[in-house]
Amino acid sequence: MRQRAQRSNAAPLFVAAAIAYTANAALGTAVATRAVDTSEFRWVHHALYIATCATTAAAAAGGLFWARPRGASRRAALLLAPAAAPLAAIPYLGTHSRRHPLVALAAAPFLLAGLVCSLLPSDRK
Repeated sequence: MRQRAQRSNAAPLFVAAAIAYTANAALGTAVATRAVDTSEFRWVHHALYIATCATTAAAAAGGLFWARPRGASRRAALLLAPAAAPLAAIPYLGTHSRRHPLVALAAAPFLLAGLVCSLLPSDRK
């Protein structure tokens, strides 16, 4: 009997990482374009950054170590792993330069690739 294709059971972690990143990028963009003033509650952007880093780390660790199916989960985690470099560099680059949004956006392709790979059904044996 042939098994049905399964998506990674770590997919919710990848979704959470993508949502946290998207919310953080949206808030950062709104502040940069002066659509929103966060001078009174700047901590929200920092909290979203911490949530992005934590959920990205959880998704990568979950995909590498415990998620099933093993191959698809590892593939998604390995696609997500390079996002750690720009996320780790952001606090050291300063917030009022052009580098900050560019480095933050450098993580987007890896988060998207990991998310898509975690949601695709795995039909490999």
